[in-house]
Amino acid sequence: MTLLDKGATGHRKILKEYSPYFLDQMIAVVTASTVMAYALYTMSPATIAKFGTPYLSLTVPFVLYGIFRYLYLVHQKGKGGSPTTIMLTDVPLIVNVCLWLVSTEIILYLAQG
Repeated sequence: MTLLDKGATGHRKILKEYSPYFLDQMIAVVTASTVMAYALYTMSPATIAKFGTPYLSLTVPFVLYGIFRYLYLVHQKGKGGSPTTIMLTDVPLIVNVCLWLVSTEIILYLAQG
């Protein structure tokens, strides 16, 4: 909406119903909910039983950093166009995803050992 500025309502009529403040509030709720859902999933007894380890919760900081990095790029750097482009071109975000993958694989490998 910010990128489209005055042309936002021409892009999607529903955007006239939203304000930047309202969208910021929604983003805050969704961000917190996403991190909480992931954290609860990693600590769930069913997840622990399925993967045989209680240590998947150690990957939560990577998820938190990824969300914060994405929000930083959108709000501070004005890169809100394509999330896919951001994911494939932002080096810190790529490194974070790789570290999340490696740490998850190590945790799962050690659980099997």
